Amino acid sequence: MTPINQPIAEQGRVVSIGDYIRGNIREYGMFIALIAIMVFFQFSTGGVLFRPLNLTNIILQNSFIVIMALGMLLVIVAGHIDLSVGSVVGFIGAIAGVMTVQWHVNYVLAGVVCLALGALVGGLQGYFVAYHKIPSFIVTLAGMLVFRGLTLFVMTASGTGTSIGPFPPEFQLISIGFLPNLIDMGGINSTSIILTVVGAVTLFYMAWRKRLSNERHGNDVEPMGFFLAQNLIVAAAVLALGIQLSVYRGFPNVLVVMLVLVAAYAFITRRTTIGRRIYAMGGNEKATKLSGINTERLTFLTFANMGLLAGLAGLIVALRLNSATAKGGFGLELDVIAACFIGGASAQGGVGKVTGAVIGALIMGIMNNGMSIHGLGTDSQQMVKGAVLLAAVFFDVYNKNKG
Repeated sequence: MTPINQPIAEQGRVVSIGDYIRGNIREYGMFIALIAIMVFFQFSTGGVLFRPLNLTNIILQNSFIVIMALGMLLVIVAGHIDLSVGSVVGFIGAIAGVMTVQWHVNYVLAGVVCLALGALVGGLQGYFVAYHKIPSFIVTLAGMLVFRGLTLFVMTASGTGTSIGPFPPEFQLISIGFLPNLIDMGGINSTSIILTVVGAVTLFYMAWRKRLSNERHGNDVEPMGFFLAQNLIVAAAVLALGIQLSVYRGFPNVLVVMLVLVAAYAFITRRTTIGRRIYAMGGNEKATKLSGINTERLTFLTFANMGLLAGLAGLIVALRLNSATAKGGFGLELDVIAACFIGGASAQGGVGKVTGAVIGALIMGIMNNGMSIHGLGTDSQQMVKGAVLLAAVFFDVYNKNKG
């Protein structure tokens, strides 16, 4: 028997599939949109989209968007915006080129310096936003202009014209290298196959743990059959993708870096105090400050983190192209911001998930790739992406007002 003074744990309520989907319309809406776009381009391109080589190209071309979207998500959740990330990407790429190509600095040291410089740039902008209360739109708009100018200045001062390269081959491995094949499996990368199986099992296990946690805390849970079906489909999709990549050359190194960062930031936002405080600050900054939380320091850290990830993206972009260019990173801030909003982040702050930002980045990447295969020009691609962004924000506002 339960002691009189001991509360009885509330059990989770199993709801119907329709009610569960309506209660999680953001997440399911994004998944449905992603699947619909993938299916459309798979058929319209005659099966080119899912070919191993094209899948590898999608990852190489969009990994830095995913990486920057992780940092931008925290900035947006905190109630701010960062328009300077594209310029920071170009600036860091130019610095890396000067250090490794012209000054012959060790590539490991150069990489560390570039990451630190990116964090410093982000922290500088965060300082003005947090401690001087200048709107982030103004600060980062100024940063976009300043760092674009600094990129041109570095290129001019180096005397190399509009580009610096090539980079040391060892340095390039982070961006264009692939995992080694540990066991000969007849043309299939065994390392990637092993990681794929481990990843699929891990995703299913984490979903199972989340369901058990929801039941313990009295949250609504989906019917068991629906839970098993959707997670088995996800696991099958992961296995299919991993096999396709393994048939070509295996997992790119940058994919591993991206997945590690996604897992780390998912943990930070869900399981750590600082992650919960960022969401609280974005929801109501005044109430968060009155509760004793140092919101200024929190804002400063979110921008420093964004600068760090922009610095990493700058290295990846420059190394993939094997040269730092004066226009490196141009316009990337729009793709990164769009990925977050398409992924369900709220323009008012306080709402957004890492998985949503990743899905938003994948939607942008697959759309870019599919439209390029169809031969659409840059003008048409920009119009389509703008329409998708507007539709995503409209969907978010509509559901919030309806709720």
